[in-house]
Amino acid sequence: MGLLDKAKEQMAVATAVAKDAAQKGQAKIDSVQAKRAADALLRDLGATTYAQRTGRANEETSAEADKLTAALREHEAANGIIDLSPEATDT
Repeated sequence: MGLLDKAKEQMAVATAVAKDAAQKGQAKIDSVQAKRAADALLRDLGATTYAQRTGRANEETSAEADKLTAALREHEAANGIIDLSPEATDT
């Protein structure tokens, strides 16, 4: 095997490793973005629930809660089940 063949082979291996790393990196970015989107939806749903329970809801609050619940279901269908474990420990 000539020097040029060895170099081509090493370049092919390096390219495959780089592509794998890029795919893993993109998957991590996608995962973080999905979690942020779910967190935002859950926060908004929590705010509407809090408004309902504290008497601060208006005529649009119930419809907004329904929209948020539907959006969360769609999010779960696309990204998997959302971890609903409590994060706050100082309550």
